[in-house]
Amino acid sequence: MIQMHIFLVGMAGAGKTSLGRRLAQNMSWRFVDTDQRACEMLGVQTVNEAFASLGEPLFRAAETGALIELVGQPPCVVSTGGELCTFAENVTIMKNHGVIIHIDRPLDQIISDIKVDRRPLLAGGTHEDVIEQYNRCIGHYRAAADYRLDNSKGMVVGLKALTELVEGIQ
Repeated sequence: MIQMHIFLVGMAGAGKTSLGRRLAQNMSWRFVDTDQRACEMLGVQTVNEAFASLGEPLFRAAETGALIELVGQPPCVVSTGGELCTFAENVTIMKNHGVIIHIDRPLDQIISDIKVDRRPLLAGGTHEDVIEQYNRCIGHYRAAADYRLDNSKGMVVGLKALTELVEGIQ
């Protein structure tokens, strides 16, 4: 079995956190959400609060800090923020300390599920904003990923596919 961090990248609403949490539980590994860890480091409750009170640049720096903190710890499953891999230094950290899996879900499914008011870059936004973010980030996900997982068939199928993928990585 793999003995390095598993970094899940992808669009908000693609299933990174839901799949990652269940995968970690099945593997008896720790699960870390970089958005949540960055908020803890900044002393705020939510990403929206961090953006409003401290600004996006400080939040992005805290995300990078969360990655740096993780690499010295035992392997874990990491759900990354939707834009974390748009920064080259974050991709370098992840590539040097683990495997990157792009959780890919069709845009129409993301739009049908996503709650724009819960997403900091989309707060008060529209589905058009989701489309714009997807178009801006999808190339970053694909370029960063060592593997791609199609998460278009639901949680049970996605978890089974992710588990099989991880078990096959040496």
